Amino acid sequence: MEVSIHRRLICHNGARFFARPSSTLLCAQRGTVTYKHPILGTSHKASLCSLQGISRKHENVSWVSVSPKLWVRSKFPRDVVVRSELTAAGSAGDGYSLPELKVVSKARGACFYVVTAFAAVFLFMLMMVGHPLVLLFDRYRRKFHHFIAKVWASLTVAPFFKIEFEGLENLPHPDTPAVYVSNHQSFLDIYTLLTLGRSFKFISKTGIFLYPIIGWAMFFLGVIPLKRMDSRSQLDCLKRCMDLIKKGASVFFFPEGTRSKDGKLGTFKKGAFSVAAKTNAPVVPITLIGTGQIMPAGKEGIVNVGSVKVVIHKPLDGKDPDLLCKEARKTIASVLTQS
Repeated sequence: MEVSIHRRLICHNGARFFARPSSTLLCAQRGTVTYKHPILGTSHKASLCSLQGISRKHENVSWVSVSPKLWVRSKFPRDVVVRSELTAAGSAGDGYSLPELKVVSKARGACFYVVTAFAAVFLFMLMMVGHPLVLLFDRYRRKFHHFIAKVWASLTVAPFFKIEFEGLENLPHPDTPAVYVSNHQSFLDIYTLLTLGRSFKFISKTGIFLYPIIGWAMFFLGVIPLKRMDSRSQLDCLKRCMDLIKKGASVFFFPEGTRSKDGKLGTFKKGAFSVAAKTNAPVVPITLIGTGQIMPAGKEGIVNVGSVKVVIHKPLDGKDPDLLCKEARKTIASVLTQS
């Protein structure tokens, strides 16, 4: 927001004062002046003392007395920039205008999908070649497919943001079946979690399986389909999760059920914790930080500049789904609120 004081005549209590274009008015007198906007043509009354708020300190500035009650500060820049609360909330190094940032983010988003598409095409061919052997020797864990998925995710995110891991020592042994849970902020959460290299089965909407290459790769990985708002599909999904855990595989849940629009942690559903309690599998809470700022929910066409942090917490054990749910949410929130 720019406020410019142009050459004009100001009258107050019968006195006449003339302000040059390079001057800023300062006053110590109570009262009001009528200010007319040079472009919009609108006018409003403002306290004379309030004009003092737009001044800034500069060295080598001469002061000229025009009136006993009005001071004119000369050799001042033509425009005085007053930072709004929105601007002040940004970082000190922000030097790009909003339109420029949007263009850069959209360009980065386009490049992101180009990179992920090219990587997916070639790596999917490897999945197809190895799939018969995977079904024969590793039907439930599918470690080969998950290794390819890790390579794909790593190649995709590497040019755009860095991932910092904390608490890797808390991960169970790769052959130990477990229930992994995490907060959900962005489409990038899947890419970030795949870089862990663990063979857990995600739960995904059935419609995504129809996407070329990506949907087919999800089928090879053994991702569990789910129809939202369908109680029978939800029940089948939980039964399949329990069956996979009993056969040595791990599963992954986003207990919030959907991505957070504002970055705040939502209410957890108990499905994941019921599976863990009935199968005696440990619950591994994971906190994702930063994905929502890079690619906000509902804005999958942009990739902002930023970094991601993944915090793996100590596994939780128990037979009470409600208690596991509360403890897991508390653990994830404890780190998320600090960020």
